[in-house]
Parts: sequence; structure tokens; C-alpha cells
Amino acid sequence: MSVLLPAPVQAVFDATNAGDTEAFLAAFAPDGVVDDWGREFHGHEAIRRWSDGENIGVHATLDVTEVAVQDGAYVVTAMVGGGGFNGPSHFTFQVAGEHVTRMTISA
Repeated sequence: MSVLLPAPVQAVFDATNAGDTEAFLAAFAPDGVVDDWGREFHGHEAIRRWSDGENIGVHATLDVTEVAVQDGAYVVTAMVGGGGFNGPSHFTFQVAGEHVTRMTISA
């Protein structure tokens, strides 16, 4: 990886792989957003519900294969495994201070 991920973005991947919902949520700003292929989840409670059904709740694993910076956002390519979607995805992160403000998942 040529680009180092900021701590809150790395925390999203570490928490997902560890199955740690509280650490996952702590990486996001209180008003953070997860945009999963156009479905948006705003705030910790909505993000928790999304994660319970689509991420940690289905034992997702994320293997980072590439990281780039585009227009101030971190674009991470990862292989997704687990009991839900499996295959490559792109995760685009916007970060402010110590938190992820937006994570957008796309093809």
C-alpha cells in the first residue's frame, strides 16, 4: 500500500475484521453517513442497523488491496468476504479530524 490510511479509516477495516461493532461505530462522526450503493444510513444508530445486517452482523471480512487519494477522499479497494456480499468493492471515505464523516460503497 503506497498511501497510509488515516486512523479512523483504518479503524473501520480493523473493527469490521475483528467483529467489533462499538469500535466500528466509534470511527464515525455522530452524524456520519454510510452510503451503501445509494442506500444512505445517517448517524450511529442507523449505521449500527446497517452493520448488523450487512457488515459485522454477517461476519464480513475486508482485505484491502489498493488505496488512493482522490479529491481529498480516500478510495480503498478491498475484497469482501463473509456471509453477505463477496467480491471486490470500492470504499470512498471522507474524514474530518478523528472521524469518518462519510463512507460510500460502490463497484
